[in-house]
Amino acid sequence: MNQKTLYASLLSLGLIASSPAFAQDTALPHKPQEQTEVGKSVQPQVDANATEQAAEKRKKITADAIAAVAETRNALKLLDEKKADEALAALERVTGKLELILARDPKLALAPVDVEVITFDLIAKLDTIKAVIKEAEDYLEDGEVQKARPLVANLASEIQIRTTSIPLATYPGAIKAVAPLIDAGKVDEAKVALQAALNTLVVTTDVIPLPVLRAETLLRNAEALAENKERTDKDNKTLANQLAEARNQLKMAELLGYGNKKAFKPMYEQIDQIEEKTADGKSGKGWFDKIKQQLSDLM
Repeated sequence: MNQKTLYASLLSLGLIASSPAFAQDTALPHKPQEQTEVGKSVQPQVDANATEQAAEKRKKITADAIAAVAETRNALKLLDEKKADEALAALERVTGKLELILARDPKLALAPVDVEVITFDLIAKLDTIKAVIKEAEDYLEDGEVQKARPLVANLASEIQIRTTSIPLATYPGAIKAVAPLIDAGKVDEAKVALQAALNTLVVTTDVIPLPVLRAETLLRNAEALAENKERTDKDNKTLANQLAEARNQLKMAELLGYGNKKAFKPMYEQIDQIEEKTADGKSGKGWFDKIKQQLSDLM
Protein backbone atom coordinates (compact mmCIF):
# COMPACT_ATOMS: atom_id res chain seq x y z
CA MET A 1 0.00 0.00 0.00
CA ASN A 2 1.36 3.38 -1.03
CA GLN A 3 0.75 5.64 1.97
CA LYS A 4 1.14 9.42 2.20
CA THR A 5 0.72 10.14 5.88
CA LEU A 6 0.79 13.49 7.63
CA TYR A 7 2.80 12.27 10.57
CA ALA A 8 5.35 10.53 8.36
CA SER A 9 6.36 13.52 6.28
CA LEU A 10 6.67 17.15 7.31
CA LEU A 11 5.52 18.26 3.88
CA SER A 12 2.76 15.73 3.23
CA LEU A 13 -0.81 16.97 2.89
CA GLY A 14 0.31 20.57 3.23
CA LEU A 15 -0.49 20.75 6.95
CA ILE A 16 3.14 20.93 8.01
CA ALA A 17 5.04 24.06 7.14
CA SER A 18 8.01 23.71 4.80
CA SER A 19 10.03 26.05 7.01
CA PRO A 20 9.71 27.64 10.49
CA ALA A 21 9.52 31.08 8.89
CA PHE A 22 6.60 29.98 6.72
CA ALA A 23 4.86 28.46 9.75
CA GLN A 24 5.03 31.77 11.60
CA ASP A 25 3.11 33.44 8.76
CA THR A 26 0.44 30.75 8.30
CA ALA A 27 -1.90 28.48 10.24
CA LEU A 28 0.34 25.50 9.46
CA PRO A 29 1.96 23.76 12.44
CA HIS A 30 5.68 23.04 12.05
CA LYS A 31 5.50 19.80 14.05
CA PRO A 32 3.35 16.73 13.32
CA GLN A 33 0.22 16.47 15.46
CA GLU A 34 -0.52 13.33 17.46
CA GLN A 35 -3.28 10.84 16.80
CA THR A 36 -5.36 9.86 19.84
CA GLU A 37 -4.74 6.46 21.41
CA VAL A 38 -8.29 5.33 20.72
CA GLY A 39 -7.83 6.43 17.12
CA LYS A 40 -4.65 4.39 16.86
CA SER A 41 -6.42 1.36 18.33
CA VAL A 42 -8.69 0.92 15.31
CA GLN A 43 -5.95 1.37 12.69
CA PRO A 44 -5.49 -2.40 12.12
CA GLN A 45 -9.22 -2.72 11.41
CA VAL A 46 -9.14 0.27 9.07
CA ASP A 47 -6.17 -1.20 7.19
CA ALA A 48 -7.91 -4.58 6.96
CA ASN A 49 -11.02 -2.94 5.51
CA ALA A 50 -8.99 -1.19 2.82
CA THR A 51 -7.15 -4.40 1.99
CA GLU A 52 -10.43 -6.29 1.69
CA GLN A 53 -11.99 -3.71 -0.62
CA ALA A 54 -8.89 -3.65 -2.83
CA ALA A 55 -8.90 -7.45 -2.94
CA GLU A 56 -12.50 -7.39 -4.18
CA LYS A 57 -11.43 -5.08 -7.00
CA ARG A 58 -8.44 -7.28 -7.85
CA LYS A 59 -10.71 -10.32 -8.24
CA LYS A 60 -12.04 -8.70 -11.42
CA ILE A 61 -8.59 -8.54 -13.01
CA THR A 62 -8.00 -11.25 -15.61
CA ALA A 63 -4.76 -12.63 -16.97
CA ASP A 64 -6.00 -11.98 -20.51
CA ALA A 65 -6.49 -8.27 -19.82
CA ILE A 66 -3.04 -7.97 -18.26
CA ALA A 67 -1.53 -9.82 -21.22
CA ALA A 68 -3.34 -7.59 -23.73
CA VAL A 69 -1.77 -4.46 -22.29
CA ALA A 70 1.63 -6.11 -21.84
CA GLU A 71 1.66 -7.27 -25.47
CA THR A 72 0.64 -3.80 -26.66
CA ARG A 73 3.65 -2.35 -24.87
CA ASN A 74 5.77 -5.19 -26.25
CA ALA A 75 4.63 -4.38 -29.80
CA LEU A 76 5.62 -0.75 -29.29
CA LYS A 77 9.05 -1.82 -28.04
CA LEU A 78 9.51 -4.16 -31.00
CA LEU A 79 8.69 -1.35 -33.42
CA ASP A 80 11.34 0.78 -31.73
CA GLU A 81 13.74 -2.10 -32.39
CA LYS A 82 12.61 -2.23 -36.06
CA LYS A 83 11.17 -5.74 -35.62
CA ALA A 84 7.97 -5.23 -37.59
CA ASP A 85 7.07 -8.91 -38.03
CA GLU A 86 7.43 -9.61 -34.33
CA ALA A 87 5.36 -6.51 -33.54
CA LEU A 88 2.59 -7.78 -35.82
CA ALA A 89 2.65 -11.13 -34.02
CA ALA A 90 2.37 -9.35 -30.67
CA LEU A 91 -0.63 -7.37 -31.94
CA GLU A 92 -2.29 -10.60 -33.07
CA ARG A 93 -1.92 -11.88 -29.53
CA VAL A 94 -3.45 -8.66 -28.19
CA THR A 95 -6.46 -9.08 -30.47
CA GLY A 96 -6.82 -12.71 -29.41
CA LYS A 97 -6.81 -11.81 -25.72
CA LEU A 98 -9.38 -9.06 -26.24
CA GLU A 99 -11.63 -11.42 -28.19
CA LEU A 100 -11.48 -13.93 -25.32
CA ILE A 101 -12.46 -11.25 -22.82
CA LEU A 102 -15.43 -10.14 -24.91
CA ALA A 103 -16.49 -13.72 -25.61
CA ARG A 104 -16.78 -14.35 -21.88
CA ASP A 105 -18.72 -11.14 -21.24
CA PRO A 106 -19.94 -9.33 -24.38
CA LYS A 107 -21.45 -6.50 -22.31
CA LEU A 108 -18.25 -5.74 -20.40
CA ALA A 109 -17.25 -2.09 -20.87
CA LEU A 110 -14.03 -1.98 -18.85
CA ALA A 111 -11.56 -4.82 -18.35
CA PRO A 112 -9.46 -4.15 -15.21
CA VAL A 113 -5.72 -4.68 -15.48
CA ASP A 114 -4.39 -3.10 -12.30
CA VAL A 115 -5.52 -1.89 -8.87
CA GLU A 116 -3.57 0.62 -6.80
CA VAL A 117 -4.34 1.66 -3.24
CA ILE A 118 -3.19 5.10 -2.10
CA THR A 119 -3.80 6.43 1.41
CA PHE A 120 -3.80 10.10 2.38
CA ASP A 121 -4.04 9.96 6.17
CA LEU A 122 -4.68 13.35 7.73
CA ILE A 123 -3.77 13.38 11.42
CA ALA A 124 -4.62 16.85 12.67
CA LYS A 125 -6.68 18.61 15.31
CA LEU A 126 -10.03 20.04 14.31
CA ASP A 127 -8.91 23.57 15.21
CA THR A 128 -5.90 23.20 12.92
CA ILE A 129 -8.07 22.10 10.01
CA LYS A 130 -10.48 24.98 10.62
CA ALA A 131 -7.61 27.47 10.70
CA VAL A 132 -6.11 26.14 7.47
CA ILE A 133 -9.49 26.24 5.71
CA LYS A 134 -10.10 29.80 6.91
CA GLU A 135 -6.67 30.93 5.76
CA ALA A 136 -7.17 29.30 2.35
CA GLU A 137 -10.55 30.99 1.99
CA ASP A 138 -8.97 34.35 2.81
CA TYR A 139 -6.30 33.83 0.17
CA LEU A 140 -8.89 32.87 -2.43
CA GLU A 141 -11.03 35.91 -1.62
CA ASP A 142 -7.94 38.05 -2.22
CA GLY A 143 -7.20 36.28 -5.50
CA GLU A 144 -4.05 34.65 -4.08
CA VAL A 145 -4.75 31.26 -5.66
CA GLN A 146 -1.17 29.98 -5.55
CA LYS A 147 -0.88 30.74 -1.84
CA ALA A 148 -4.11 28.83 -1.21
CA ARG A 149 -3.02 25.78 -3.22
CA PRO A 150 -0.65 24.17 -0.69
CA LEU A 151 -3.24 24.69 2.02
CA VAL A 152 -6.18 22.97 0.33
CA ALA A 153 -4.76 20.77 -2.43
CA ASN A 154 -4.18 17.92 -0.02
CA LEU A 155 -6.82 18.63 2.63
CA ALA A 156 -7.93 15.04 2.39
CA SER A 157 -8.08 12.00 4.61
CA GLU A 158 -9.02 9.08 2.44
CA ILE A 159 -8.19 5.79 0.84
CA GLN A 160 -8.22 5.88 -2.95
CA ILE A 161 -8.63 2.60 -4.81
CA ARG A 162 -7.57 3.33 -8.39
CA THR A 163 -8.46 0.77 -11.04
CA THR A 164 -6.84 0.89 -14.48
CA SER A 165 -8.94 -0.76 -17.20
CA ILE A 166 -9.05 -1.41 -20.93
CA PRO A 167 -11.97 0.43 -22.62
CA LEU A 168 -13.41 -2.44 -24.63
CA ALA A 169 -15.56 -0.21 -26.83
CA THR A 170 -12.52 1.42 -28.46
CA TYR A 171 -9.30 -0.44 -27.63
CA PRO A 172 -9.80 -3.52 -29.89
CA GLY A 173 -10.52 -1.32 -32.91
CA ALA A 174 -7.53 0.88 -32.18
CA ILE A 175 -5.24 -2.15 -32.06
CA LYS A 176 -6.62 -3.60 -35.30
CA ALA A 177 -6.01 -0.27 -37.05
CA VAL A 178 -2.27 -0.47 -36.35
CA ALA A 179 -1.48 -3.57 -38.41
CA PRO A 180 -2.23 -1.92 -41.81
CA LEU A 181 0.11 0.93 -40.88
CA ILE A 182 2.93 -1.53 -40.18
CA ASP A 183 2.20 -3.43 -43.40
CA ALA A 184 2.43 -0.14 -45.30
CA GLY A 185 5.79 0.62 -43.73
CA LYS A 186 4.38 3.53 -41.74
CA VAL A 187 6.17 2.50 -38.57
CA ASP A 188 6.27 5.93 -36.97
CA GLU A 189 2.52 6.34 -37.45
CA ALA A 190 1.99 2.85 -36.03
CA LYS A 191 4.00 3.74 -32.94
CA VAL A 192 1.98 6.91 -32.43
CA ALA A 193 -1.25 4.93 -32.80
CA LEU A 194 -0.13 2.30 -30.29
CA GLN A 195 0.86 4.92 -27.75
CA ALA A 196 -2.48 6.64 -28.31
CA ALA A 197 -4.26 3.35 -27.62
CA LEU A 198 -2.32 2.89 -24.38
CA ASN A 199 -3.22 6.45 -23.40
CA THR A 200 -6.91 5.51 -23.53
CA LEU A 201 -6.61 3.14 -20.58
CA VAL A 202 -9.24 4.30 -18.11
CA VAL A 203 -8.47 5.04 -14.45
CA THR A 204 -11.45 5.02 -12.10
CA THR A 205 -11.09 6.02 -8.46
CA ASP A 206 -13.19 4.83 -5.53
CA VAL A 207 -12.77 7.10 -2.50
CA ILE A 208 -13.22 5.85 1.07
CA PRO A 209 -13.19 8.75 3.58
CA LEU A 210 -10.95 7.70 6.47
CA PRO A 211 -12.73 9.75 9.16
CA VAL A 212 -16.04 8.08 8.25
CA LEU A 213 -14.41 4.64 8.14
CA ARG A 214 -12.78 5.23 11.52
CA ALA A 215 -16.06 6.45 13.01
CA GLU A 216 -17.82 3.37 11.65
CA THR A 217 -15.15 1.09 13.14
CA LEU A 218 -15.19 2.86 16.51
CA LEU A 219 -18.97 2.63 16.71
CA ARG A 220 -18.91 -1.05 15.82
CA ASN A 221 -16.47 -1.68 18.67
CA ALA A 222 -18.51 0.54 20.99
CA GLU A 223 -21.68 -1.39 20.14
CA ALA A 224 -20.10 -4.64 21.32
CA LEU A 225 -19.23 -3.02 24.64
CA ALA A 226 -22.66 -1.38 24.97
CA GLU A 227 -24.32 -4.80 24.68
CA ASN A 228 -22.12 -6.27 27.42
CA LYS A 229 -24.07 -6.51 30.68
CA GLU A 230 -20.90 -7.16 32.67
CA ARG A 231 -18.79 -4.19 31.66
CA THR A 232 -15.96 -3.23 33.97
CA ASP A 233 -15.00 0.34 34.85
CA LYS A 234 -12.23 0.04 32.29
CA ASP A 235 -14.76 -1.07 29.67
CA ASN A 236 -16.97 1.91 30.49
CA LYS A 237 -14.04 4.27 30.01
CA THR A 238 -13.12 2.61 26.71
CA LEU A 239 -16.73 2.86 25.53
CA ALA A 240 -16.88 6.56 26.41
CA ASN A 241 -13.59 7.23 24.61
CA GLN A 242 -14.75 5.35 21.51
CA LEU A 243 -17.97 7.35 21.31
CA ALA A 244 -16.10 10.63 21.82
CA GLU A 245 -13.55 9.79 19.14
CA ALA A 246 -16.29 8.67 16.74
CA ARG A 247 -17.88 12.10 17.14
CA ASN A 248 -14.48 13.73 16.57
CA GLN A 249 -13.91 11.73 13.39
CA LEU A 250 -17.33 12.69 12.06
CA LYS A 251 -16.56 16.35 12.74
CA MET A 252 -13.36 15.96 10.75
CA ALA A 253 -15.32 14.34 7.92
CA GLU A 254 -17.74 17.26 7.95
CA LEU A 255 -14.91 19.82 7.84
CA LEU A 256 -13.26 18.04 4.93
CA GLY A 257 -16.53 17.88 3.00
CA TYR A 258 -17.12 14.14 3.02
CA GLY A 259 -20.89 14.22 2.77
CA ASN A 260 -23.80 16.62 2.97
CA LYS A 261 -23.52 18.89 6.01
CA LYS A 262 -27.17 18.21 6.87
CA ALA A 263 -26.33 14.52 7.32
CA PHE A 264 -23.99 15.07 10.27
CA LYS A 265 -26.23 16.72 12.86
CA PRO A 266 -28.52 13.66 13.20
CA MET A 267 -25.45 11.47 13.75
CA TYR A 268 -24.13 13.72 16.50
CA GLU A 269 -27.56 13.52 18.11
CA GLN A 270 -27.47 9.73 17.92
CA ILE A 271 -24.09 9.62 19.64
CA ASP A 272 -25.44 11.93 22.36
CA GLN A 273 -28.34 9.54 22.91
CA ILE A 274 -26.08 6.50 23.00
CA GLU A 275 -23.87 8.20 25.59
CA GLU A 276 -26.93 8.79 27.76
CA LYS A 277 -28.17 5.21 27.33
CA THR A 278 -24.79 3.69 28.20
CA ALA A 279 -24.12 5.96 31.19
CA ASP A 280 -23.55 4.30 34.59
CA GLY A 281 -22.80 0.94 33.00
CA LYS A 282 -26.23 0.47 31.39
CA SER A 283 -26.35 -2.00 28.49
CA GLY A 284 -28.74 -2.80 25.69
CA LYS A 285 -29.13 -3.81 22.07
CA GLY A 286 -30.32 -1.93 19.01
CA TRP A 287 -29.00 1.42 20.21
CA PHE A 288 -26.62 1.73 17.27
CA ASP A 289 -28.99 0.63 14.49
CA LYS A 290 -29.98 4.14 13.41
CA ILE A 291 -26.48 5.61 13.30
CA LYS A 292 -25.18 2.58 11.42
CA GLN A 293 -27.79 3.22 8.75
CA GLN A 294 -26.91 6.92 8.71
CA LEU A 295 -23.23 6.08 8.20
CA SER A 296 -24.10 3.62 5.46
CA ASP A 297 -26.10 6.32 3.67
CA LEU A 298 -23.20 8.77 4.05
CA MET A 299 -20.68 6.31 2.58
